Amino acid sequence: MTHVDRWLQQWRIDKARPFLAAGMRVLDIGCGEGELLGQVPNLAAGSIGVDPTLAASTDRGRFQLIRGFFPDDVHAEAGSFDAITMLAVLEHFPDAGHAALAAGAHRFLKPGGRMIITVPAPAVDHILTVLKTLRVIDGMSLEEHHGYDVNSTARIFAPPQFTLEVRRRFQLGLNNLFVFRRAA
Repeated sequence: MTHVDRWLQQWRIDKARPFLAAGMRVLDIGCGEGELLGQVPNLAAGSIGVDPTLAASTDRGRFQLIRGFFPDDVHAEAGSFDAITMLAVLEHFPDAGHAALAAGAHRFLKPGGRMIITVPAPAVDHILTVLKTLRVIDGMSLEEHHGYDVNSTARIFAPPQFTLEVRRRFQLGLNNLFVFRRAA
């Protein structure tokens, strides 16, 4: 990752952190190397990050990182979580996987728990392609972006299973924060 990649990643983490607190059990989908989980102080035992790009599954003491895909590689015995995060990840899921993603989130999220998502606007793909060509960013897995429609997010995590609490733009309107609450 370049300095710009890390700066953009940190900006997304900074948008998610106000919704995360000490003592919470968090599941971070598309966790990278566990950067988000490492920045939330005093996470509850059993917090997990899952990402197919990890070299191997590891135990980091305060949390565990699982090499794999959500929801398939997060086992039922993982239990339920206070929050699930997906920062710059949803646009990598194929449309055909959205139903399984929503069902998995509903299954693993505690009633009243929050689903915290950042997703870029489609125009970002063009900007990232230019930045990658100029070697300003590494542009991780850009080939997986498929013109994701940001407005689909509210349809994927729809009532009655989820209620949209927050939707706002950031990064000059090029990125979007969604916070959903799981129904009781």
